[in-house]
Amino acid sequence: MKKFLKVIGILLLAIIGVFAFLFLRYNEALPSGKQGKEADDLAQKMLSALHHEAYDNAEVLTWSFAGRNSYKWFKHEHKVEVSWGNNKVILNTKSPSLSEVFIDGNKTENPELIKKAEALFNNDSFWLIAPHKVFDEGVERRIVKHNDKDALLVTYTSGGSTPGDSYLWILNDEAFPVAYKMWTKIIPIGGIGASWSDWKETEAGIQLPTKHKLDILNYDISMGNPTAVNPKSDGLAHKILTAINHEAYKKTNTLEWSFGGRRVYKWNKKDHIVEVSWDTTKVVLHPNDLEKSTIYFNEKPSDSKDKSIIKKAEDYFNNDSFWLVAPHKLFEPGIIRSIKEIDSKEALLVKYTTGGTTPGDSYLWILDENYIPNSYRMYVPSMKMEGVPSTWEDWITTESGTLLPKMHRFGKNGELSMGEVKGY
Repeated sequence: MKKFLKVIGILLLAIIGVFAFLFLRYNEALPSGKQGKEADDLAQKMLSALHHEAYDNAEVLTWSFAGRNSYKWFKHEHKVEVSWGNNKVILNTKSPSLSEVFIDGNKTENPELIKKAEALFNNDSFWLIAPHKVFDEGVERRIVKHNDKDALLVTYTSGGSTPGDSYLWILNDEAFPVAYKMWTKIIPIGGIGASWSDWKETEAGIQLPTKHKLDILNYDISMGNPTAVNPKSDGLAHKILTAINHEAYKKTNTLEWSFGGRRVYKWNKKDHIVEVSWDTTKVVLHPNDLEKSTIYFNEKPSDSKDKSIIKKAEDYFNNDSFWLVAPHKLFEPGIIRSIKEIDSKEALLVKYTTGGTTPGDSYLWILDENYIPNSYRMYVPSMKMEGVPSTWEDWITTESGTLLPKMHRFGKNGELSMGEVKGY
């Protein structure tokens, strides 16, 4: 018995020694910081870097945590499937008492498993989407200097499983989070750091972390293979593409049109070369290699390589082609798709986060009974447009079989003709 107690004593001393070593090496006091506009602005910059709007619109997220717990989160429905061992709980995040419990696939009543699923979800989802929660109710934000750079200290005064926890977000030069330091009730050592650097781009347009590395003991936390998808929004977008015969558009070699009688286009879509004509000028534009572009005056080739003229042709093409083919661009990179309800009908909101002349613009597509766009509302910050409406009408089926519009109208008398539209 004495020998057993001696072994236990040695083990306890070893544990205390290890803890003391870790405490002395890693423990940091919670930094002080300043609340107010500067802290909120830094938080907003971080959300912009993360494309927070795409997170808000994401419909279904999946991930696992440390190889033990798996999740399928129907975010807008406030339900999440939480699975561990032989247990699965369909957790109602708004009304946990309405949750369903399954053990070995058999439905049962077990309030304790509901409580455990709720605690697991609160913890494990935080390691997936914590940067998006900095403006949650009950969160205080402070700006702090860390290694001579601005960092964001957030404190959760309510909510979750452990209110009172604080996290110091460390950001790169683009305000993207790369790590945080933690002061939490469940970790007795303050200031333990964890990386947020192994990100994955998802279908829904948001990036999610695939793992974290803790400073202490170089411990890894795997998030599995996280995904974020928008099946409802993408389904509506696919209905639009089917209605306007997008498959034929992809096979169309050449498009011709004009823009309000001011500019004329012939677009070799197959090789992506565009003849852009206005007044006495024509530019044979190579959008993928502007140096190859050539300029004509009065239909005569010029030796001029005037970059301002070529840039003008490029800007004209970006704007004027959008008015012809925008519905065919719903799945280009950098687009966030979400469903909005207009007059009790589904409409598709698309936001361009990259590309084109004015990234950040949004368009709300309003559809007829056949899912053909008949108008959109424009949200263009650079032009101070907040829901300005325009029709998309006089659709024709081109020689190549795709559908394209010939006319747009604004208000009572405004018209924008696309001229004689051709596709072959």
